[in-house]
Amino acid sequence: MPATVVIGGQWGDEGKGRVVDYHARHCSIIARYSAGTNAGHTIVNELGKFALHLVPAGIFHGDKTCIIGNGVVIDPDALLAEIAMLCERGVSTARLLISQHAHVIMPWHRLIDRADEALRGELAIGTTGTGTGPAFHDKVARLGIRVADLLDHDTFAWKLKHTLEYKNRLLTALYGLPPLDYQTILREYISHGEQLRPYVADTIAYVQEADARGEMILLEGAQGSLLDLDTGTYPYVTSSVPASVAAGGAIGIGLGPTAIARVVGVYKSYQTRVGNGPMPTEIIEGPAMEMLREGVGGVAGTAEYGTTTGRARRVGWFDGVLARYTARINGVTSVALTRLDSLSAFEHIKVCVAYEVDGRRVNTLPATLTEAQRARPVYEQLPGWRQDVTDVRHLGDLPTHARQYVRRIEQFIGAPVDMISVGPEREQAIVTRDIFGVSL
Repeated sequence: MPATVVIGGQWGDEGKGRVVDYHARHCSIIARYSAGTNAGHTIVNELGKFALHLVPAGIFHGDKTCIIGNGVVIDPDALLAEIAMLCERGVSTARLLISQHAHVIMPWHRLIDRADEALRGELAIGTTGTGTGPAFHDKVARLGIRVADLLDHDTFAWKLKHTLEYKNRLLTALYGLPPLDYQTILREYISHGEQLRPYVADTIAYVQEADARGEMILLEGAQGSLLDLDTGTYPYVTSSVPASVAAGGAIGIGLGPTAIARVVGVYKSYQTRVGNGPMPTEIIEGPAMEMLREGVGGVAGTAEYGTTTGRARRVGWFDGVLARYTARINGVTSVALTRLDSLSAFEHIKVCVAYEVDGRRVNTLPATLTEAQRARPVYEQLPGWRQDVTDVRHLGDLPTHARQYVRRIEQFIGAPVDMISVGPEREQAIVTRDIFGVSL
């Protein structure tokens, strides 16, 4: 059967985890294909609230195979801690597989990530400091260490020796940091490799064989399309290779592009962003900013703070210009609209329909950073509904103005909204069409 990709249509933090958790019911494989511990998914189910950074959100379905694909960079410390946390809370990881081709975050990556941000000064990207970006840099520079290397002790010892000599020169000469110790890293990462060995597999062959058998495969994207290295708001983007768009799903898990038939775009009902970079609809201050950030009108505990960093997210009104753009670059066929409940307290809701740049009306975000920062949103104002929707489970039971808002979002994106979340719990969703053709 064709594969389905779940992508974020904004700057990440759209609520992809709960969408993956829902659609995982119909798939036999759920695979994460990009990014690293710099991304995070929050899942709320009958076992409680979980923050996942590397393990696919399908892990809560015990009969599914969950794969960390070749396009992911893995921090062994973080992954082992995540596996331990899941096991302690009664979630089995027996069907978790890790690609032998995935690259590994090494100790120097975290040091370089933080030191480089400090050196950049005003040009700082606002990274998570997890070492993910530098690990992808080494992957592209052909200096990376992969999971398979950790399992071959002789190969790892040789690669570590030569790579660390180079990295220690960088750490001491450029960043003024003390050198790292070879023996300490060697022992630590060999131990990590042995603990991860039961999970490591040729996941590319595994997924290709499953695809040939006609199994349903769900590819779980991380971050958001506007953070994509090629099509995002460069340079304030992720370093992930493959991309943070649907096309990267095939590369990051080892499938051909023709295997992908559905693309679920996840869009928050408003806009958020963590880190630096242009955000035309950002609300800098005032009651609307506080209401969106603190989740007023929605469910308690849904305030806008990053899953990975804990940083307060920048918030703003829904950007229809960027939503249309990301829908097209991803080929979105189905939309999951999240956090609709968070808008319930507003009397009026704004949607960006265009920009003004130096007196000109434009329908795309300018490519240059200085022009993008001068872009001012042109808003359309819609009526709010001032009514709690957290208990609504059918589209027809939403307030009239809430339905109108959903339809307006559909018009911008050009694809049907098939799922609407009205709260963080697994059952707090309105599903209007099952994309797998299963009767509701």
